[in-house]
Amino acid sequence: MTSPAPPGLLRFPLGPFQANAYLLIGPSGTRAALIDPGLEAEGVLDAVRERGLAVDWILNTHGHLDHTAGNAAAKRATGAPLAIHREDVPWLSHLQAQGVAFGIPVEDSPEPDVVLEDGQSLPFDGLQVEVLHTPGHSRGSVCFRVGDLLLVGDTLFRGSVGRTDLPGGSWDTLLRSIRERLFTLPDGLACWPGHGPETTLGEERRTNPFLAAAS
Repeated sequence: MTSPAPPGLLRFPLGPFQANAYLLIGPSGTRAALIDPGLEAEGVLDAVRERGLAVDWILNTHGHLDHTAGNAAAKRATGAPLAIHREDVPWLSHLQAQGVAFGIPVEDSPEPDVVLEDGQSLPFDGLQVEVLHTPGHSRGSVCFRVGDLLLVGDTLFRGSVGRTDLPGGSWDTLLRSIRERLFTLPDGLACWPGHGPETTLGEERRTNPFLAAAS
Protein backbone atom coordinates (compact mmCIF):
# COMPACT_ATOMS: atom_id res chain seq x y z
CA MET A 1 0.00 0.00 0.00
CA THR A 2 1.27 3.46 -0.89
CA SER A 3 2.31 5.73 1.99
CA PRO A 4 1.85 9.52 1.84
CA ALA A 5 4.78 11.46 0.46
CA PRO A 6 5.43 14.85 -1.15
CA PRO A 7 4.03 15.45 -4.64
CA GLY A 8 6.15 13.55 -7.11
CA LEU A 9 7.29 10.85 -4.68
CA LEU A 10 5.43 7.66 -3.80
CA ARG A 11 6.66 5.22 -1.13
CA PHE A 12 5.94 1.48 -1.10
CA PRO A 13 7.03 -0.55 1.96
CA LEU A 14 7.67 -3.98 0.45
CA GLY A 15 8.05 -7.54 1.65
CA PRO A 16 8.81 -9.04 5.04
CA PHE A 17 11.51 -6.44 5.75
CA GLN A 18 9.19 -3.54 4.86
CA ALA A 19 11.92 -1.97 2.75
CA ASN A 20 10.84 1.25 1.09
CA ALA A 21 10.72 1.31 -2.69
CA TYR A 22 10.06 4.71 -4.24
CA LEU A 23 8.56 6.03 -7.44
CA LEU A 24 9.95 9.47 -8.17
CA ILE A 25 7.61 11.07 -10.71
CA GLY A 26 9.13 13.82 -12.82
CA PRO A 27 7.70 17.27 -13.60
CA SER A 28 6.00 16.02 -16.76
CA GLY A 29 3.88 13.62 -14.71
CA THR A 30 4.56 10.89 -17.24
CA ARG A 31 8.13 9.78 -16.41
CA ALA A 32 9.47 8.12 -13.29
CA ALA A 33 12.56 6.75 -11.61
CA LEU A 34 12.13 3.55 -9.59
CA ILE A 35 14.34 3.37 -6.52
CA ASP A 36 15.07 0.08 -4.71
CA PRO A 37 12.53 -2.42 -6.05
CA GLY A 38 12.84 -5.12 -3.40
CA LEU A 39 10.94 -8.22 -2.37
CA GLU A 40 7.30 -8.41 -3.50
CA ALA A 41 7.77 -5.54 -5.94
CA GLU A 42 4.49 -6.24 -7.78
CA GLY A 43 2.73 -3.38 -5.97
CA VAL A 44 5.08 -0.70 -7.18
CA LEU A 45 5.11 -2.15 -10.71
CA ASP A 46 1.31 -2.15 -10.70
CA ALA A 47 1.44 1.57 -9.85
CA VAL A 48 3.73 2.17 -12.82
CA ARG A 49 1.25 0.47 -15.14
CA GLU A 50 -1.86 2.05 -13.61
CA ARG A 51 -0.40 5.56 -13.93
CA GLY A 52 0.93 4.93 -17.42
CA LEU A 53 4.45 5.96 -16.40
CA ALA A 54 7.55 5.55 -18.51
CA VAL A 55 10.40 4.53 -16.19
CA ASP A 56 13.71 6.18 -17.07
CA TRP A 57 15.84 4.57 -14.33
CA ILE A 58 15.93 1.67 -11.89
CA LEU A 59 18.23 2.90 -9.12
CA ASN A 60 19.65 0.85 -6.24
CA THR A 61 20.90 2.60 -3.12
CA HIS A 62 22.85 -0.58 -2.29
CA GLY A 63 22.95 -4.27 -3.12
CA HIS A 64 21.11 -6.05 -0.28
CA LEU A 65 18.23 -8.27 -1.36
CA ASP A 66 15.49 -6.29 0.40
CA HIS A 67 16.34 -3.39 -1.94
CA THR A 68 17.26 -5.28 -5.12
CA ALA A 69 15.22 -8.51 -5.27
CA GLY A 70 12.75 -6.88 -7.66
CA ASN A 71 15.40 -5.67 -10.12
CA ALA A 72 14.78 -8.47 -12.61
CA ALA A 73 11.00 -8.02 -12.55
CA ALA A 74 11.36 -4.24 -12.83
CA LYS A 75 13.73 -4.59 -15.76
CA ARG A 76 11.33 -6.93 -17.58
CA ALA A 77 8.36 -4.66 -16.91
CA THR A 78 9.96 -1.33 -17.80
CA GLY A 79 13.10 -1.94 -19.87
CA ALA A 80 14.74 0.90 -17.92
CA PRO A 81 18.50 0.98 -17.32
CA LEU A 82 19.60 -0.39 -13.94
CA ALA A 83 22.20 1.55 -11.95
CA ILE A 84 24.15 0.73 -8.78
CA HIS A 85 27.49 1.82 -7.33
CA ARG A 86 30.46 -0.20 -8.56
CA GLU A 87 31.34 -1.42 -5.05
CA ASP A 88 27.96 -3.16 -4.67
CA VAL A 89 27.75 -4.74 -8.13
CA PRO A 90 28.91 -8.14 -6.74
CA TRP A 91 25.84 -8.36 -4.49
CA LEU A 92 23.56 -8.53 -7.53
CA SER A 93 24.82 -11.90 -8.73
CA HIS A 94 24.38 -13.41 -5.27
CA LEU A 95 20.78 -12.50 -4.53
CA GLN A 96 19.69 -16.14 -4.60
CA ALA A 97 22.30 -16.96 -1.96
CA GLN A 98 21.11 -14.02 0.14
CA GLY A 99 17.57 -15.34 -0.14
CA VAL A 100 18.58 -18.84 0.98
CA ALA A 101 19.87 -17.36 4.24
CA PHE A 102 16.35 -16.06 4.95
CA GLY A 103 14.41 -18.93 3.39
CA ILE A 104 13.12 -16.64 0.65
CA PRO A 105 13.26 -17.53 -3.06
CA VAL A 106 14.93 -14.67 -4.90
CA GLU A 107 15.82 -14.16 -8.56
CA ASP A 108 19.33 -12.89 -9.28
CA SER A 109 19.48 -9.37 -10.64
CA PRO A 110 20.49 -8.46 -14.17
CA GLU A 111 23.89 -6.86 -14.52
CA PRO A 112 23.74 -3.06 -14.16
CA ASP A 113 23.54 -0.93 -17.28
CA VAL A 114 25.20 1.97 -15.48
CA VAL A 115 27.85 1.68 -12.77
CA LEU A 116 27.58 4.68 -10.47
CA GLU A 117 30.36 6.87 -9.12
CA ASP A 118 30.34 9.57 -6.48
CA GLY A 119 29.33 12.96 -7.85
CA GLN A 120 27.69 11.56 -10.96
CA SER A 121 24.50 13.21 -12.21
CA LEU A 122 21.78 11.26 -14.01
CA PRO A 123 19.38 13.14 -16.28
CA PHE A 124 15.75 12.60 -15.40
CA ASP A 125 12.78 14.41 -16.97
CA GLY A 126 14.55 17.77 -17.00
CA LEU A 127 16.05 17.22 -13.54
CA GLN A 128 19.36 15.83 -12.33
CA VAL A 129 19.69 12.94 -9.89
CA GLU A 130 22.93 13.52 -7.96
CA VAL A 131 24.80 10.47 -6.66
CA LEU A 132 26.44 10.72 -3.22
CA HIS A 133 28.62 7.78 -2.24
CA THR A 134 27.95 7.10 1.47
CA PRO A 135 29.68 3.81 2.38
CA GLY A 136 29.32 2.21 5.78
CA HIS A 137 26.15 0.12 5.59
CA SER A 138 27.78 -1.45 2.54
CA ARG A 139 30.83 -0.46 0.54
CA GLY A 140 28.72 0.83 -2.33
CA SER A 141 25.87 2.51 -0.48
CA VAL A 142 24.73 5.72 -2.12
CA CYS A 143 22.16 8.44 -1.57
CA PHE A 144 20.28 10.16 -4.39
CA ARG A 145 19.58 13.89 -4.22
CA VAL A 146 16.90 15.42 -6.42
CA GLY A 147 16.30 19.04 -5.52
CA ASP A 148 15.01 19.18 -1.95
CA LEU A 149 14.63 15.39 -1.70
CA LEU A 150 17.32 13.03 -0.46
CA LEU A 151 16.80 9.28 -0.84
CA VAL A 152 19.17 7.92 1.80
CA GLY A 153 18.76 4.13 1.53
CA ASP A 154 19.99 2.38 4.67
CA THR A 155 22.60 5.02 5.52
CA LEU A 156 20.37 7.10 7.80
CA PHE A 157 16.98 6.51 9.43
CA ARG A 158 14.66 8.58 11.56
CA GLY A 159 16.29 8.28 14.99
CA SER A 160 18.71 5.58 13.86
CA VAL A 161 21.39 4.63 11.34
CA GLY A 162 22.11 1.67 9.09
CA ARG A 163 23.48 -1.56 10.49
CA THR A 164 27.17 -2.26 9.90
CA ASP A 165 27.48 -5.95 10.84
CA LEU A 166 26.99 -7.30 7.30
CA PRO A 167 29.90 -7.97 4.91
CA GLY A 168 31.40 -4.67 3.78
CA GLY A 169 29.87 -2.72 6.66
CA SER A 170 31.90 -0.37 8.85
CA TRP A 171 30.67 1.72 11.79
CA ASP A 172 33.46 4.29 11.50
CA THR A 173 32.93 4.61 7.76
CA LEU A 174 29.17 5.03 8.21
CA LEU A 175 29.62 7.83 10.74
CA ARG A 176 32.09 9.57 8.46
CA SER A 177 29.66 9.32 5.52
CA ILE A 178 26.83 10.83 7.54
CA ARG A 179 28.91 13.62 9.03
CA GLU A 180 31.04 14.51 6.03
CA ARG A 181 28.64 13.82 3.16
CA LEU A 182 25.12 14.28 4.53
CA PHE A 183 25.48 16.73 7.38
CA THR A 184 27.27 19.22 5.13
CA LEU A 185 23.97 19.58 3.22
CA PRO A 186 21.12 21.94 4.24
CA ASP A 187 19.14 21.03 7.36
CA GLY A 188 15.85 21.34 5.51
CA LEU A 189 16.52 18.51 3.08
CA ALA A 190 13.80 15.87 3.40
CA CYS A 191 15.30 12.40 3.88
CA TRP A 192 13.43 9.35 2.62
CA PRO A 193 15.08 6.21 4.02
CA GLY A 194 15.17 2.56 3.04
CA HIS A 195 13.02 1.63 6.06
CA GLY A 196 10.59 3.60 8.16
CA PRO A 197 9.28 7.16 7.98
CA GLU A 198 10.82 10.28 6.52
CA THR A 199 12.87 12.82 8.45
CA THR A 200 15.10 15.82 7.76
CA LEU A 201 18.83 16.26 8.01
CA GLY A 202 18.37 18.94 10.63
CA GLU A 203 16.21 16.73 12.81
CA GLU A 204 18.75 13.90 12.72
CA ARG A 205 21.65 16.26 13.36
CA ARG A 206 19.87 17.53 16.49
CA THR A 207 18.23 14.42 17.92
CA ASN A 208 19.59 11.17 16.48
CA PRO A 209 20.88 9.27 19.55
CA PHE A 210 23.30 7.11 17.58
CA LEU A 211 25.07 10.12 16.22
CA ALA A 212 25.01 12.04 19.50
CA ALA A 213 26.41 9.03 21.36
CA ALA A 214 29.29 8.78 18.93
CA SER A 215 30.15 12.50 18.94
